[in-house]
Amino acid sequence: MKREKSIHKGVGHLLFAALALALPVAVAAGPSGQALSFTCAGCHGTDGSSVGPSMPAIAGMDPEVFVDAMQAYRQDERNATIMNRIAKAYTDEQLKEMAWFFASQRLRLFPQTYDAALAEQGARLHDEYCEKCHEKGGQPGDAGTLAGQWMPYLHFTMEDFLNGKRTWPRKMKRKVDAAIEASGDTAIPALVNYYGSQQ
Repeated sequence: MKREKSIHKGVGHLLFAALALALPVAVAAGPSGQALSFTCAGCHGTDGSSVGPSMPAIAGMDPEVFVDAMQAYRQDERNATIMNRIAKAYTDEQLKEMAWFFASQRLRLFPQTYDAALAEQGARLHDEYCEKCHEKGGQPGDAGTLAGQWMPYLHFTMEDFLNGKRTWPRKMKRKVDAAIEASGDTAIPALVNYYGSQQ
C-alpha cells in the first residue's frame, strides 16, 4: 500500500513539474493573431471584411501595410477617432501576429451603389495616375486595398489627405494633383466610384 501511494505521489509530482515547465512557454507565446484580432471585429468584421461603410475592409491586407498603419496610429501620426488609442495597447510582435492573420483572410466584397459614368471616368484616371502603385485596379497589395473598398471610407480618407490631416505617401500627392488638374472637382469622386464599382 505504501509503495502504491509512493508511486501515485511520484506521478503527481511529475505531472506538476511538466505543467510548471509548460506554463511559462504557454504564457510567453501569448494569444494568437486570430485571438488578438477579435478586438477588431466590432468595426472591421470577424475576418477583416468590414460591413460598416465608414470602416475599411482589412482582409487580405499586406502585413507590412497593416503594421505601418498601426504604428502610425500608435505614434499619433495618422488621423483617427479611436484607432490611435487602440493601437497603443499592442506590442510590435502582436501587431505582426494580427497582420498575418488578416493577410490570410479572403476579402469579401459587398454591393455598393455607384455612378457608372463617374466610375468609367475614374477607371481612366486610375490607369493614368494610380495604376503604377495600386496595381490591378487597386487590388490588395503593398499599397493597400482600393478595389471594392467602402466608398464613404475612401471619400473620408481622401478628405484627410487633401485637408492635411494625413501625410501623403511618396509620389501620391503629385499624382493626385495631376488627376485633379486633368478632371477638376470630379477627379476624386470619379476615382472613389471606380473603386467602389469593383464588387
